Parts: sequence; C-alpha cells; structure tokens
Amino acid sequence: MGDAKGAAPRAQGGASIPLRRDRLDAPVAAFLLFLCLIWALNQVAIKLALPGISPIFLAGIRSVIATGLVWAWATWRGERMFGRDGTLWVGLLTGVLFIGESVTLYAALTYTTASRSIVFLYLSPFVIAGGAHFLIEGERLKRGQVLGLLLAFSGILIAFGDALTLPSLREFFGDLLATIAAVLWGVSTLIVRGSRLAWSSPSKVLFYQLAVTAIALPPLAWAVGEPGLTDPTPLVLGAAAFQTVVVVFFSYLGWFWLVARYPATRISVFSFLTPVLGVAAGGLLLDEPIGPGLLVALGMVGFGIYLVNRSR
Repeated sequence: MGDAKGAAPRAQGGASIPLRRDRLDAPVAAFLLFLCLIWALNQVAIKLALPGISPIFLAGIRSVIATGLVWAWATWRGERMFGRDGTLWVGLLTGVLFIGESVTLYAALTYTTASRSIVFLYLSPFVIAGGAHFLIEGERLKRGQVLGLLLAFSGILIAFGDALTLPSLREFFGDLLATIAAVLWGVSTLIVRGSRLAWSSPSKVLFYQLAVTAIALPPLAWAVGEPGLTDPTPLVLGAAAFQTVVVVFFSYLGWFWLVARYPATRISVFSFLTPVLGVAAGGLLLDEPIGPGLLVALGMVGFGIYLVNRSR
C-alpha cells in the first residue's frame, strides 16, 4: 500500500523498518473502516458475553489466549520476540497503560451510563492529535483538521445526546474515570508512534500489551471478587471467541501496523466511527432502539474524517 518503492530495510529482531506515509490511500482507508466495523461489532459481542462472564475476568482471559496467538503468529513468521532492541521498558509501559485504560473504563461503568462513558472515552483522538502536534515531527495540526475532529466528535454527541443530561455527583465521577481512560488510550498510541516501538513489528508491540494484561487482569478479577465464568452457553463462548481472535488478535495487529506507518491524527479520527456504527449494529443485531439522528451522526463523522485526511 502507498507509493513507497523498494524493499523495506530490516530492523533489529527481524522486523521491517516501516516506510512512513504522510497520507492515507484508498486501501488503507477501507481497512480502517473495516477495523471500525469490527470494533463496533465488539460492542455487541461484549453485551452478549457479559451475562455469562464477568468483565475483568473476560478481559484477562482474552489477553491470555491472544498472547498465545500472537506468539504463534510471530514464530510462524520467523520474528524474534525477545532481543536487545531497546523496547522492553517502553513496551511494558504501554502494557501498564492498557491495564489502566481497561480498569478505569470498567470502573467508570459502575458509576455512569455506557452512553456517557462512550462520549468521554472518545475524547481520545483529541489527545492523540494534540500530542502528535507537539511531540511528533511532521504531524502538526492544520485548521481544517481541527475542524474535522470537532465535527466528527459532534456526530458522537448527536448519536448519544440523549444521555448527556446534567450529571449527578456519582455520574460526574464516572465521567472523570472515562476521561482518564481516554487519556491513557491516547498516550499509549502516542508512545507507540513516537518511540522505538514504531520500528518493532506489530506482533511485538501487541505482545507487550497482551502479556502484561494477561499476567495482571485474572488476579485482579479474583481480588475484586468477580465470579468469572458463570454461564458458558454457546452464545457467550462464541462472543468471547470473537473478541479474542478477531478483535484482540487480528484487529489490534492491524491497528499497530497502521500506527507505525501513518500520521496518528489521520488514522485516529476514524475511531469516531466505532461508537456510531456500534449503535447501528446494536439496532440490527440486538433490536436496540435507533434514533433518527444516527444518519446525521454518520454524515458528520464521515465529513470530519474527510476534512482531517484531505490533501493539503
């Protein structure tokens, strides 16, 4: 993909040094849309799985199994997962941030509604865009990109506007936790984009995050008294398998491949599609109500993505 020519040089550990592009071509945009659709379906899969598996335990088991899948994938490709390439500590840091994001978002849902938490979680693209503007060379924001980000976020406000009443003190605390999760998500992406991890294979970057969470989350689930697997029906297990194989393994590998090669702002704005598509998926698959503003929200998010990614 892209217009770069020639073979990519090899980085330490057997990974190809990514060829950086300054804009997205049509196949990359289509792949991002596909990832957003997967993440939207993940919202449905979580709702189907949670009646039979407690949330932190589910996240931990997903990480355990997906860590094994990443290891097998890297071994099959001949990638070295261990080696002195200077990524150990920064990789472990991204794993800790991923745990923090998961735990704060889960805690937020105990204090505020899912709709409110989604709105505040998707402040993350602003964290990514602002951080990239100041910290990553060649990714300074243009006024049109700022307008596009605001327009796309406004689409989310329309899709979930019914939930945005004046918060109670309890809801305010939950909203604050969801905002912290958004910041942790954004900071983790910036670290991957701006550190030595950008020169590692996507498998290694994902392995760091999954291995840390696989070690930490199952004991945490036990410590907080979660019941774990309570109703292992085929539907519950199938939803958990979808999250593990398709979402955590496949889509996250694809996301880290993109993060290393494309400007953070241009790809992160696509994530605004996920909650809006999630509403549509919930309506189609779970018979959840769909408001008349959904098409307007999709249009605003789509035009916002266009503004962020249009040619200079």
